[in-house]
Amino acid sequence: MLKRRAILPFVFLILCSAAAFFGTPNAIVPEGAPIDSGDTAWMLTATGLVLLMTPGLSFFYGGMVRPKNVISTMLQSFVAMGTVSLLWVVVGFSLAFGDSIGGIIGDPRTFLFFRGVGPSTHPDLSPTIPLTLFALFQLKFAIITPALVTGAFAERVKFSAYLLFMAVFSLVLYAPLAHMTWHPQGLLRNLGVLDFAGGSVVHMNAGYAALAGALVLGPRRYAGAHEPANVPYVLLGTGMLWFGWFGFNAGSALAANGTAAMAFLTTNTASAAAMMGWMLLDVLKGRKPSALGASIGAVVGLVAITPAAGFVDVRASIFIGFVAAIISNYAAHWRSKTGLDDTLDVFPCHGLGGIVGMLLTAVFAKDVGLMAGETHTFLVHVGALVGITVFSLGGSWLLFKLTGLIIPLRVTPDEEDEGLDASQHGERFGPAAS
Repeated sequence: MLKRRAILPFVFLILCSAAAFFGTPNAIVPEGAPIDSGDTAWMLTATGLVLLMTPGLSFFYGGMVRPKNVISTMLQSFVAMGTVSLLWVVVGFSLAFGDSIGGIIGDPRTFLFFRGVGPSTHPDLSPTIPLTLFALFQLKFAIITPALVTGAFAERVKFSAYLLFMAVFSLVLYAPLAHMTWHPQGLLRNLGVLDFAGGSVVHMNAGYAALAGALVLGPRRYAGAHEPANVPYVLLGTGMLWFGWFGFNAGSALAANGTAAMAFLTTNTASAAAMMGWMLLDVLKGRKPSALGASIGAVVGLVAITPAAGFVDVRASIFIGFVAAIISNYAAHWRSKTGLDDTLDVFPCHGLGGIVGMLLTAVFAKDVGLMAGETHTFLVHVGALVGITVFSLGGSWLLFKLTGLIIPLRVTPDEEDEGLDASQHGERFGPAAS
């Protein structure tokens, strides 16, 4: 019975593919203006940069776990590139950017199986670059979001259950939130919510899903502190993430222009401020400045500046990165003293980092933030924070519960003791894996 359940994620993909061929034909997609070669060249580069972030995340996460779980943890990120890519082509892009249904979700028929997604521009979604390129750029965001979640239940999740959760999460939670935030007719966008590159769509969404996953799966059998398997992996992953994040944030301008350059600057500066802020707090608390702390701090800064990158100046980015690092640092150490086993502190770093970034975007956003004397954007962001919390946290909790009814979420105690590398994949991270 378990073996039959294990193939359900793949059956799900096959059914989605079949639906693409037998579904209702999509509407005619209007053709936009001529292609801008400069914008296109930059967006091709940015798309590649964002894809690099997912392998970077695999090294970042893989280096932190026990040696017997390194491969499984890294694969959980890598496999998202395969699973989500197929779902995105079949129906995910339509759900996120198809013709709006009430500002909440896209019509799945619009771009079903990428029908109508071609080399021409689109007047609403990609006015200067091919619609194909826009769809590929957005795909990279959809890939890394469920991969971020995996850090919360590392070392104990069953691989087949994760595949099923990832597939349903991408369609049921990620796509609607992306539509509401970034589609021209999206509900949150039209209310005035500012999310330049995914503070809410990616990081808050993943953070809340991680919190739900940690709550539903429960703690590991041996959840105490342990030596990371490979700190140089963490440093390598951080470097890849930092490098790729320039495509993530600066690419979200969708053009080679001044906004992209400013987003590039604020991204780098916020990450630098957060790295130094995290290490400074560690020293003030009597801890040694560690490579692990510097890496985590840098990533928290990248997370926090994501919603604000194209809306704030460099001075605000220093404040945003530093404040996010302090809050996430305190939250991570407080979490370690509780019974909540968020293995790699996904919620304290990505969830809270995204929340801090979202609120501070409404404080510092040019012309419409609190610092400009405007209150509307801040109030809208507070309301959106409440709504996204209910949607993402509640929705993720339900998805984990439903997934658990189909496929057991956790490996058996013996499999956990053996390590997920061997028990789930039949592989080992070097001879000293333990």
